[in-house]
Amino acid sequence: MSLYVYGVVGPGHPVPAERIGVGGAPVRLVAAEPDGPAAVTGDAPEGLRARRRDLTAHQELLTALAADGPVLPMRFGVVLPDAATLTGRLTTRRGAYEQALERVAGRVEMNVKAMPAQGEAALTQLLAEDQGLRALRARGLRRPGYEASVRLGQAVADALERRARLAAERVRRTLAPLAAEWCDGPEVEGCVLNVSLLLPRDTEAAFRAAADRLAAELAGRAELLLTGPLPCYSFVPAEAAGSPAPRRAAV
Repeated sequence: MSLYVYGVVGPGHPVPAERIGVGGAPVRLVAAEPDGPAAVTGDAPEGLRARRRDLTAHQELLTALAADGPVLPMRFGVVLPDAATLTGRLTTRRGAYEQALERVAGRVEMNVKAMPAQGEAALTQLLAEDQGLRALRARGLRRPGYEASVRLGQAVADALERRARLAAERVRRTLAPLAAEWCDGPEVEGCVLNVSLLLPRDTEAAFRAAADRLAAELAGRAELLLTGPLPCYSFVPAEAAGSPAPRRAAV
């Protein structure tokens, strides 16, 4: 029977009682050595797909595990053919897993995304600050037409994105030094910034307050979306599939 792998934890890490995972399968620990890291697993369902209920089960289990100690979460859909393959990985990668578990102990991941500001207020602010756009708009009003509208619309969209990218750099400069580590995430359509930060759990409230202040200061230029706390997806060992390499917070 192939195994679905949720993540790696330290020896003795509790598994929530009667927890049901992806596909409705019970969850269990598999370890190669009694004093070494263990994998949180379940039987892999046939025809595994990213259904909402299974994505939710995956995320909720990892969140529950993280509440009881450090966990190295796997992305949804990691399946190994058998227990021997899994214990082999736990053995050969033991050192890397132990180091990573130590790195995320007592820490949480927060994700920050920035998008260009939208709406009438953002447009009003943009026109007030950009003489070239005001002139382009005035020409379009004097000589309206399809091409003029397209040019103005594209110019506005480009200007909003430029402003948002400048604001995103300020977000990075302000928030990254508050984290122990940070890494850029994949590009997300509509976003000019997607960054994950590894924080001491007891600094989460202060981090949120700093992000809220920054969002208020950047209103009209960029909209910020703060997600977390999350299991530390972005800070698992580099050999785990799909994991970006974390960097020290140096800006």
